[in-house]
Formats: sequence, C-alpha cells, structure tokens
Amino acid sequence: MATWEPVHVDGQPFSAGVVLIDKPPGITSFGIVRKVRRLLGVKKVGHAGTLDPFADGLLIVCAGRGATKHINRFMRGRKRYRASLQLGVETETLDPEGRITATAKVPQLNREAIDHCLEQFVGSQLQAPPAYSAAKHKGKPLYYYARKGVMIQKEPRPVEIYSITGAVYNMDTCLLDCDITCSRGTYIRVLAADIGKRLGCGAHLRALRRLGSGCFTVDQALAGRALDSETAVEQLLAAMMTIEQALACCNTET
Repeated sequence: MATWEPVHVDGQPFSAGVVLIDKPPGITSFGIVRKVRRLLGVKKVGHAGTLDPFADGLLIVCAGRGATKHINRFMRGRKRYRASLQLGVETETLDPEGRITATAKVPQLNREAIDHCLEQFVGSQLQAPPAYSAAKHKGKPLYYYARKGVMIQKEPRPVEIYSITGAVYNMDTCLLDCDITCSRGTYIRVLAADIGKRLGCGAHLRALRRLGSGCFTVDQALAGRALDSETAVEQLLAAMMTIEQALACCNTET
C-alpha cells in the first residue's frame, strides 16, 4: 500500500491548493494528476474538467482534500477553446485518434458561407455525448463499451454555445480554425462533426486548445513540461494558489 509524505512549505506539510497547468498534447488529464500527486506527496488530487489526450491547454488541478471538494465550483464557468476542424474527413471518435470512417470532397467555401454556417450553431441546443467519451452508463464510461464494439446512445442534454469567432479557413488543407465559448459539458468534437455535416462534407476535430475556464486562463498556467524538470516541486509550489484565492477568482465571474 502506497504511503504519502507531503512536501513541506515553510516547515509545514503541504495541505491543499489549486494550480493551473498548461497540459501538453499526448498525455491524459489523469496523467497530469498523477504527476502532481507524486511531486507533492498528496494522495487526494483531481482536476476540474477533462481534456482529451490529443488536446492541450488549461487544466485546473486541485491538490488536497480541501481543494478537491470545490471541484464542481471550479467547473461551472464558461469554457473557451481554439479548435481546428478538418473538413472532408470523418473519424470513428470524431477526433484524430480514431480510424477514418468517411471522406468527401469539400465544396468551394467563401467567408460568407462559413460565417453563415457557424452562426447556426450559436445558442442553446441539445447535444448527445459521443460514443467515445467519459460519460457514464451503468457505472462505466461510454468508451469502455465503444472499444468492445457496443455503441451506447445517451439522451441529449442541454448545452449552450455562446460564440464562435475568429474563423480562418485554409482552402489548401481544408482546415477551419475558430474560437469557441461554450457551457460546461459541451463536446467540441460533436460540434465539429455537426458543422461538417451542415457544410455537406463531414469533419472531425483535428486539434483543440482550452484557453480558459471561468475566470482562469491558460496564460496563468504552468507549462506541463515543468512537471518533469529538476525544479518541478519548486515551480509547482510557486504556481500554486490557495483555495481562498481560487474561490475569490470564481466569485469575480459575471
């Protein structure tokens, strides 16, 4: 059975805090949690909102029981993403990690057509969790069933897309980049696939970066690679917010 010896801060064992991490692609959100747990010597560590392994950006990590009990509070705010959609290619998982299931010729698209399409997705709507997701069915995540070839259809639930802005389209690569602000629980992969269907060519989410969550922004975050450095503990502690500071930030949200 693992024993946990917390690092000491000013002569006292570390108790609890909140740290923002800029998660790199290629590692799971829980992989970041494991690193923080090991570095701080604290067993109770969690995150406020999963990022898929291929995605990068802001991950709110709560260390210590005093912080993890506020995870739901830290998850409430609006989410801000930069998304890259690959038009003309659909995948099993709606992202770059799944096998290609369909390809189609991408029509000639001008700025007016793209803007008109994106405008149709702004507002309140119902969205069903994708088959490859961490949404639960009988206590197990949907991806558990999907990997066995069993596709579970969950009831759609309400989400809101507050804005889709800054759209840039590359006609050579058929990549559509845009900034998305949305509610908690929104699957950007599903949104990307729906946009592809509306454009008549299909699409998948090729890349995703979380820019912000509530009052927290990725500009405030510690680079994920710092967790593997020789000074990882020092950098982690220097970036740590107290629970009071994190909650005060949440209280400034409009």
